Amino acid sequence: MSADLHVVVPGPIDQRTGGYIYDERVVQGLRKLGWRVVVHSLEGTFPEADVIARKSMVATLAGCPAGDRVLIDGLAMGTLPGPLRAEQARLRLLSLVHHPLADETGIDAERRLRFERLEREALGACAGVVVTSEFTAKRLESYGVDADRIRVVHPGTDPAPQAAGPASGDPPCVLCVGAVTPRKAQADLVRALADQDDLAWHCLCVGSLDLAPVYATSVRQLIDDCDLRERVRLAGACGPEELGAFYDGASLFVLPSHYEGYGMAFSEALARGLGIVSTTGGAIPFTVPPGARVLVPPGDVPALGRALRGLLTEPAGPVQRAAMAAEARRCALTLPSWHEAAERFADATRELTPDGDV
Repeated sequence: MSADLHVVVPGPIDQRTGGYIYDERVVQGLRKLGWRVVVHSLEGTFPEADVIARKSMVATLAGCPAGDRVLIDGLAMGTLPGPLRAEQARLRLLSLVHHPLADETGIDAERRLRFERLEREALGACAGVVVTSEFTAKRLESYGVDADRIRVVHPGTDPAPQAAGPASGDPPCVLCVGAVTPRKAQADLVRALADQDDLAWHCLCVGSLDLAPVYATSVRQLIDDCDLRERVRLAGACGPEELGAFYDGASLFVLPSHYEGYGMAFSEALARGLGIVSTTGGAIPFTVPPGARVLVPPGDVPALGRALRGLLTEPAGPVQRAAMAAEARRCALTLPSWHEAAERFADATRELTPDGDV
């Protein structure tokens, strides 16, 4: 079936992680702009592509009509340069890179080098690359991708009311939103909070427990070991309405990621007027504005603990949180809507794969 754009993703596109939400919202936005978009959900295991994944990629690309634009999510593309090279003369291939596979936390040196080598080859087969931040654009230049083949399309943000915070008399709520994985570093947050047991607070961690189940189990065990079962809750993945309610009840947003290619949850927190505690990993310093944040080095649990103590201690903590919240709301006004993101994505796609190229 010919289309204005084929979008290739590993598994269903409606998975509740930042990358998939970005992909899905862009598809929806392009369709509202009148584009004919066909989504292809690959079978198999990614990013370590197994035999099923390779066959699925080969069959999907072969089924796209000659000359069509095909956008492949980096999670699917990164370790499969062969099928892309085989089709690069017939199709107008584009990649969507949220962050390079080699930048994932918790992989060994050998795997990191292999990921980088394969992703370099795969990117070389693409006419262009769309990324979600200027930081990632610079990162891909080190992969040999010319700057004129890269376009930055920031994620959109939905309008949202100011977070109301906890009910009167309840302790401050520390909200963490992100899949429970080593890169998101929820274990660092639990360890940092364990040293604040003399203060009033409770913590809600929202995000999938299935992407890294061994790590998620270790975080749950750490909560038990620190005797925080009554204060730290792992809520798992949730839908937009429930997530909105969690944001509304929060006092402070904390996500101690070791690395982010953008960090959509930060934009969501800004839109809610929440001050942010995070790290200097990857694109985070460029995503979160100075006045709305406290950043610490990735993996520095004592520094994270000090940041949290300062924001949770009466009476100075609430004053600082209020100042950060005001700056967050101001910056939220500058964030693009999803409609604007889709328009920019459409422009980027046309610029990277002009009509008549093939």
